[in-house]
Amino acid sequence: MNWQHDSVTAANALTARWVKTCSGGSVVMAGAAAWPLLAHLASAAEGRGRGELQEAVGLDAATASQAARSVLSIMDGSTAIRSALGLWTRPDLPLHPAWLATLPAGVHGELTSDPAADQLRLDAWAKEQTGGLIADMPLQLTDHVLLVLAMALTVRTTWLRPFTDGIDLFETGPWAGREIHVLRRSTHVLDRAGVADTPTGPLSLLRVMGTDGIDVHLVLGDDSMKPGQVLTAAMDVLAGLHPTTPAGLLRAGSPGPGMTVRHGRDHAPDDVLNVTVPRFTLASTHDLLDLPEVFGLATVTDPSRGHFPGISTQPLAVSQARQNAVATFQATGFEAAATTALGAVGVGIPPNTNTRPA
Repeated sequence: MNWQHDSVTAANALTARWVKTCSGGSVVMAGAAAWPLLAHLASAAEGRGRGELQEAVGLDAATASQAARSVLSIMDGSTAIRSALGLWTRPDLPLHPAWLATLPAGVHGELTSDPAADQLRLDAWAKEQTGGLIADMPLQLTDHVLLVLAMALTVRTTWLRPFTDGIDLFETGPWAGREIHVLRRSTHVLDRAGVADTPTGPLSLLRVMGTDGIDVHLVLGDDSMKPGQVLTAAMDVLAGLHPTTPAGLLRAGSPGPGMTVRHGRDHAPDDVLNVTVPRFTLASTHDLLDLPEVFGLATVTDPSRGHFPGISTQPLAVSQARQNAVATFQATGFEAAATTALGAVGVGIPPNTNTRPA
């Protein structure tokens, strides 16, 4: 088995299912910051809950922990990516050494009898691991929480060729009639942009190359397409499932959303790709329990019985599963971060429904 290839494919498949649920508005999400946590849960679960988690993870639950470590090792191999796993448990919660050994060394800490103090410590962990991009842990600690499993993921890159800042007024598209901050850049490398033909409609794509092997792909769909359709189609395009025509081969006119090809007189004979894109910062908070079918969390949240005998002899159920995420696209580079956290309680205790505002 090719652990790295299969693990990355499975993690991407989770992201693809998640983005299909996007219905509108601005959103940022990171399936890669949730998948390893679900994999570690799947390896320790039993019964129907194990089957649901295994389906969400997309790999055999028996080898899911090994696959999760493979994904983390890939991330650790890039200087532009920083990932961290964290586990905190109450001292009176017995843990099976075999499951604990599947986690990276040094990630296990303790929860005390003071949830407020523990919250500050976990918030500080999230802030430190994301370089300040995310200020707090997405879950709320209570006296009932016995275990917290979390992951922080950060990506930072600097553009090989920076943009220049400006302000523009758009006449058409999603920003029609609005004066917004934009970024501009010109290049003679036309294949950085193109139009993809997908079953849901044409997509305009722009590849922005960063340092340390990180590329950011900007995608714009037709006004009639929903965000979930655009994102799903974009992932299929990047996977090579739909054909893309480079900008240099497009005919004059408007071959794709937000893209115009025209001929003009110039003293230089070379074609030029002129790019104007919005400068943006997006932040989102997600409750993964709102989408149990995506994340395999339907059964394991039932507090009437335990679901993770592989973790502890104490019966446990998932009570919280949330993610905070942020992304910034600016003139000099791109940075994004996500922190995902799962909380577990002893069975028979109602799951905590109190959450902090985003």
